[in-house]
Amino acid sequence: MKICVQRCSYGSVLCDGVKREIQHGFVVFVGFTKNDTLEQITYLAKKVVNLRIFPDANGVMNQSLLDVGGSILSISQFTLYADTKKGNRPSYQQALNSEEAQKLYRLWNDEIRKYVPLEIGFFGEDMKVEIHNEGPTTILLER
Repeated sequence: MKICVQRCSYGSVLCDGVKREIQHGFVVFVGFTKNDTLEQITYLAKKVVNLRIFPDANGVMNQSLLDVGGSILSISQFTLYADTKKGNRPSYQQALNSEEAQKLYRLWNDEIRKYVPLEIGFFGEDMKVEIHNEGPTTILLER
């Protein structure tokens, strides 16, 4: 599993005229590969919501999403598994097939929903994503 977390003051995803958005929190891109498990999903979901990357009263990144009452915009992103070792055209062989990835994505979103408000991107669709990244702060997680 690979995850890209971007701290934001605004995030949205648009597909076929339908828009989903958050005002304050994380835009989280998540990709799956073979052998990903529910244990990994649970571990990384807890890790994400507890990441202390929001500033405290002293301007130090010391507060979590839970501390600031933020939400998550979750977007499935198989291209996190792009491999360009053999040229300029990425290979996605390490990305999990669509059917299995969609199952894990549902589990991921169910786990996140236990902790914070959640908006979900459009699985397998061409989306327009808008992010007002604060900082900018971008954290990559893998398990």
